[in-house]
Amino acid sequence: MLLLRTTRSLRTTVLAGLLLAGTALLPMASASATPLYKNPQATVSDRVEDLMARMTLDDKIGQMTEGERGAATPAQSAAARLGSILSGGGSTPAPNTPAGWADMIDAYQRAATSTGLGIPIVYGSDTVHGHNNAYGATVFPHNIGLGAANDPALVRQIGAVTADEAAATGVKWGFAPCLCVARDDRWGRTYESFGEIPANAVANSVVIEGLQGSSLGASTSIMATAKHFIGDGGTTGGVDQGNTQIGLDELRTIHLPPFQAAVDHGVGSVMISYNSWNGVKDHGNKFLITDLLKGELHFSGYVISDWNGIDQIDGQSGFTPAEVSQAVNAGIDMVMVPNDYLKFISTLKAEVLNGHVPMARIDDANRRILTKKFELGLFEHPYTDRSLQKDFGSAAHHALARQAARESQVLLKNDGVLPLAKTDNKIFVAGKNANDLGNQAGGWTLTWQGRSGERVIPGTTILDGIKAGAGKGTGVTYDRAGNGIGAGYKVAVAVVGETPYAEGQGDRPNGLGLDAEDLALIGKLKAARVPLVVVTVSGRPLDIAAQLPSFNGLVAAWLPGSEGAGVADVLYGDYNPAGKLSFTWPTSSSQEPINAGDGKQGLFPYGYGLSYRRR
Repeated sequence: MLLLRTTRSLRTTVLAGLLLAGTALLPMASASATPLYKNPQATVSDRVEDLMARMTLDDKIGQMTEGERGAATPAQSAAARLGSILSGGGSTPAPNTPAGWADMIDAYQRAATSTGLGIPIVYGSDTVHGHNNAYGATVFPHNIGLGAANDPALVRQIGAVTADEAAATGVKWGFAPCLCVARDDRWGRTYESFGEIPANAVANSVVIEGLQGSSLGASTSIMATAKHFIGDGGTTGGVDQGNTQIGLDELRTIHLPPFQAAVDHGVGSVMISYNSWNGVKDHGNKFLITDLLKGELHFSGYVISDWNGIDQIDGQSGFTPAEVSQAVNAGIDMVMVPNDYLKFISTLKAEVLNGHVPMARIDDANRRILTKKFELGLFEHPYTDRSLQKDFGSAAHHALARQAARESQVLLKNDGVLPLAKTDNKIFVAGKNANDLGNQAGGWTLTWQGRSGERVIPGTTILDGIKAGAGKGTGVTYDRAGNGIGAGYKVAVAVVGETPYAEGQGDRPNGLGLDAEDLALIGKLKAARVPLVVVTVSGRPLDIAAQLPSFNGLVAAWLPGSEGAGVADVLYGDYNPAGKLSFTWPTSSSQEPINAGDGKQGLFPYGYGLSYRRR
């Protein structure tokens, strides 16, 4: 009897310890049977519940954690039971090829699926304008150009091609689309916005359908991410990660509709924004995440934080237990902690065990995450479908990018100099953006901030397109600085504007004017008394009112991506410009913020865009 009592007591103690650690207790008979969660014929909800019943608290917290590939090897990721690995901007395997990506991601999957429960990771990467971290991927125009194109069917196709190329490398989760409504052009992420009114983002949210396909489980589908929730485009002064000081009615009217559209399209994940709303960081705002997004909008996917986003809740560097519990209780399901994932795991576990984070919240997060993993088919097909690599960066994909570049051009001024004659013409081309693929692709291209460079990605520069389009008897001369221009030329084309930037570094609080190089070039070309066409390559409207009278033609090319030949198609009239401004073009930077309906008179109004008159 003493032995029996001792055995029972020991069993009770062990069971209590297992329960505290989050281990589910399964019937003994189930140990030898094939687990239900491994049966692809079972419903997703049944598979999720069966798997969760087998998971410890450590398993569950691991699923809620996303680390960066540079900080977690496959073995380290598996040991920590991480639910996801990501590539930050410019974080790539060596070699940076589709095969290199597939080898890297498959190594993470082999490690993850070799653990006790065999839960695969989901690999995430930025897909801002194509699979932009991967060399050789098709690079499309940034959203500002697609907003001007006003062709949602085209945007859906772009989403499908992006998904195809991402999936070919093993990436099954893309951090796109950005559905921000940019209200101040001084903001460095303006080019990631489809336009200054919510209708632009709502219409183009169909990119989610292209990314996710008819089924998340399809080999060419990836999970989309609607970002950044919410109000990042409305910060005071256009300050990146700043404070959006507006009332709830304006938040609902301007910034919420694109996310409602994303939920209606079945978006799999939503990323929280760095900004604050009336002084409270979004990452810790339960009203926004749980009440508004999950409750009112009925979002059923999972919420991901932005890069180290929970660190910013209290305004101090590094995350604290209070920030962890606040963020998770606010409704964040997966936390992007690129480097400090072990600290996060131990902190969240302690916060659960001390009662600051209820187990129900942990289970809700896991239920959401695992549901998407099952829907993505990762349990049955965790490894890269390398057969898709035959279409990676294909001619057909580049043809779509060229079409997108054509459709996004906005003709703002034309005194008859455009379209350029293709035959018997003498064209002088100049400017820092005429022959630079890096500049015309912009930020989020191979690296976070992007970089200048004539051939940093495969594609065609605007100069390439002008040269290729020249017909019989037409000569094209190029000099970046405009040296050699003379009266013998029939037209000069100056391709000016911005160089690459991304969030933070792209903020322009001191104005949106052309730089000294551009101004000197325009002056030199005009002095030659040659008709002047100016093409702006930029991520937002620029302050050009003072120079405009000297232009005979003006085209806003935005950031056209890898196919500058699409810009030349419009300059030559092979394609009649049809783009319309999705942003009001200010008369000067001092007008910012300026938006449709606010009573301010811009240089060119929202919706403006000329076309060629056909003879």
